[in-house]
Amino acid sequence: MAYLAIPLKVVKTGLAREDNIKHSIDEALSMLLTTPRYNSIGDAKYGFVFNNMRFEIFDEHEGVIYNSGDTLYENGLRDLYSKKISGSSKNMNTFAAELKEAVRSYEKRLEDVAVTMTYIREERLVYITIKGVIISTKEAYLYKSTLRVWK
Repeated sequence: MAYLAIPLKVVKTGLAREDNIKHSIDEALSMLLTTPRYNSIGDAKYGFVFNNMRFEIFDEHEGVIYNSGDTLYENGLRDLYSKKISGSSKNMNTFAAELKEAVRSYEKRLEDVAVTMTYIREERLVYITIKGVIISTKEAYLYKSTLRVWK
C-alpha cells in the first residue's frame, strides 16, 4: 500500500506516494509536531499546542511556561501554563499528554501510543520520543525528534 508523501508533491501521475509505512508515519508526525494548533484552516484542532506558546516566557526552573499576564486565550489555551515541559504522557499535566492525544487523533496507523518529552536546560532542547505499534504490521514503532526552546 502506498501513502501520500508529506509534504505534498505533485508528480506526473498525481500526488507523490510513499511506500514505506514507517517513513510515512515519521513525515506525518513531523508535520503534526511542528504545526501550531488552530493554525490549519482545514482542521483547527490539528497540530501540537506547545507551538502556540512560542512567544510566551519559558520558566527554566519550574519547567513550565510562565503566565506573564492576564491574557485570555481563545480555544481554551489558558490551562497550558500549568503543564510541565518534561514528562510522560502517563501524567495528564504534561505537554507529552497533549501530544499523545494529538497523535491518537491524527495518526490512526498507530496504536498503544506513549510519548515522553525531556527538557535539557543546557542544550535548550526538548527531546521528544513517540512509541507505539503500527496497526497493519504489528511492528514496534519509535519516533524521535527535538524542539528548540525559545528564550
